[in-house]
Amino acid sequence: MERFVDAAPGVRLWAEEHGPADAPALLLIMGAQASGLGWPDELVELLAVRHRVIRYDHRDTGRSTASFDEQPYPLTALAEDAVAALDAFGVERAHVVGMSMGGMLTQLLVADHPERLLSATVIGTSALSSRPYVAPDGRRIPPEELPGVSAELMELWSRPVEDLGPEAELERRVEHWRVLGGGLIPFDAAYARELERRVIVHTGHHHAGTAHARADYSGMERTEQLAATEIPTLITSAPAEPVAPAPHAQHLAQVIRGARLVEIPGMGHALPREVHAPLAAAILDHTAGADAVLDHTDRS
Repeated sequence: MERFVDAAPGVRLWAEEHGPADAPALLLIMGAQASGLGWPDELVELLAVRHRVIRYDHRDTGRSTASFDEQPYPLTALAEDAVAALDAFGVERAHVVGMSMGGMLTQLLVADHPERLLSATVIGTSALSSRPYVAPDGRRIPPEELPGVSAELMELWSRPVEDLGPEAELERRVEHWRVLGGGLIPFDAAYARELERRVIVHTGHHHAGTAHARADYSGMERTEQLAATEIPTLITSAPAEPVAPAPHAQHLAQVIRGARLVEIPGMGHALPREVHAPLAAAILDHTAGADAVLDHTDRS
């Protein structure tokens, strides 16, 4: 079922839900400039076996309001949009899964709105914390000194994005997914092309967005709140991750109190078919554990 969410004055978000209406809600939060369709249907259906799965378009993506040029906003506003999506669907508490920038927004929800979360899963991002990473040899490494984006991806991001028409833009996006994939899993260009064709049709145009890159990223550190949280949190580790490579996932697992780390074989910074089953299994195992603890607490 599709609906539009009034998230803020002048801002409407496209959203939809899959799965049983009486199942525990699971909110999917995508990355920067990515529509909710960035969560592949196959993965959504695997999660919807046990959850009421909600995915949505961020501001300035998909069918949601393109508002940044007239109403610039800080990135923290996108976390409040996630809360608005829960409100619109009448969800008091949800399991939240965030990827890339969505993983940052998930951390903001853990820190600022713990009463709205049943659990959190964070995929492919860095910690919103100034706490150093403690390496296996005992060295304490400041977050700003951890490895950055891969050279190949930085080179791709440095190229100016020219509007050469929808087919050229489609091929640019396919190449982007190839690099994001990290190279351990064979790249399926046809799969990536079909996903982006659907996104373009859904959005109604092929133009590349830049709003989230231009948004204000200040005021996002949540060191103390993440260290004190009681929200059950799963961190996925991706061996081919080119955006937040190891040890960013390991750092997150140290930063967020009680966080559990699980590796998804072959995964990079993308969601090809090969990772759907293991990723869904890890998420479902995590949410089932959180639900069991909550049920036990309620009965006690």
